[in-house]
Amino acid sequence: MNKKLVAAIAITAIALTVSGGAVASADDQMGKKGGERITSLLSTLVANGTITQSQADAITKAAQAARVAGKAKFDKDRAALDSIITSTLGISLDTLKTRMKAGETLSAIAGDKKDALINALIAEINKQIDAAVSAGKLTAAQATAQKAKTTERVNDMVNKLKPMGHKGSKAAARA
Repeated sequence: MNKKLVAAIAITAIALTVSGGAVASADDQMGKKGGERITSLLSTLVANGTITQSQADAITKAAQAARVAGKAKFDKDRAALDSIITSTLGISLDTLKTRMKAGETLSAIAGDKKDALINALIAEINKQIDAAVSAGKLTAAQATAQKAKTTERVNDMVNKLKPMGHKGSKAAARA
């Protein structure tokens, strides 16, 4: 039973650490954000004798590695989208960021290339979803559900004002 408990704790700790959008914004240090709660949980489990310090250290190390890998994947996927946008529109990433920060939407920047941009982004996102299925990160059913939302997500991304890069200002995102 003790091995099952340790496995369940490890899986839960890792899942909590890398779940959802937290992967993209997580810090690389366990002492920040959700990692603080996991560290506290692990410390309690060590103090209660449920797991050893060595097991807690292994969970912490695995969680950190998963966060780093998740951030690298997010950055790679984001770079692919940036490349699609800039090549379709024929402008540099710096120009794109500057124009978006000035209040222009991707739709306004794209002009008559808007439809080509939307189609290219949908194709890229669906390719990323397919890659996640191939890598065993998504089931076919999850991929189908995500693909069903791709067109809406891309249209929102193209038509709504939201600064590029990391977290933009809340006022700009609401515009």
